[in-house]
Amino acid sequence: MSILTPTAGRQAIYRVNPVAKLAAAGIISVALVLSIDWASASVALALEAVLFLFAGLTPRQFFLRTAPIWIAAPLGAVTILLYGQASGRSHFTFLLVNVTDGSIELAIATLLRVLAIGLPAVVLFVTVDPTDLADGLAQVLRLPSRFVLGALAGLRLVALFLEDWRSLELARRARGVGDRGKLKRFAGQAFALLVLSIRRGSKLATAMEARGFGASNKRSWARESRLGARDLVLVLAASAIAGAAVTVSVATGNWNFIAGR
Repeated sequence: MSILTPTAGRQAIYRVNPVAKLAAAGIISVALVLSIDWASASVALALEAVLFLFAGLTPRQFFLRTAPIWIAAPLGAVTILLYGQASGRSHFTFLLVNVTDGSIELAIATLLRVLAIGLPAVVLFVTVDPTDLADGLAQVLRLPSRFVLGALAGLRLVALFLEDWRSLELARRARGVGDRGKLKRFAGQAFALLVLSIRRGSKLATAMEARGFGASNKRSWARESRLGARDLVLVLAASAIAGAAVTVSVATGNWNFIAGR
């Protein structure tokens, strides 16, 4: 199963409107971006961990889908640790590297904040069907239908591009031109895929225009997208997580508003 392919399940999260999922992820992200401190991120991450149990993902699916976050968070923390703002006692100094009490605290806060923002966003995204997302964006948020349908068509082609890449690789190897020179082979395949994608995109655009997808009048939709009780519950849960994180941070004196830095 491709990491780009959404999972399917019977849990309630799969029946939540994608617009509500975007709103929930946005609420948590905004709350955590306002301050660089370990307290708010820790509280948010702990509360999110409870909700992850109801996401309908197996442990293997969860760690495979969120692997980029687990890689990016430590890398970002190490960068802040070595080159972050120096304050307090210095523990290690070498050229531009200066590890201090302040950089250690900022590194921990960065690690937790990236996890607290990235993990729920990825988990919510993998439970979203692209067609449901397009319906929600067009019907609930009232975005232009041409933009929404074009983006949906492009997203649907991602899986085909992956298959095209594998087919090109096998075809080149069958002709004896893909066994040597990895860089040259990659450049050739990338150019061939670019040409193929342009041709396919042009044909798809022509076909969609011929079927009336580009009409300027108000269009109808095969499936109605609306917000309901499940969507409200998810948004309220995200608001509660954001509120609890900010409250604990302020109450413990760790709130570090970014505008004041």
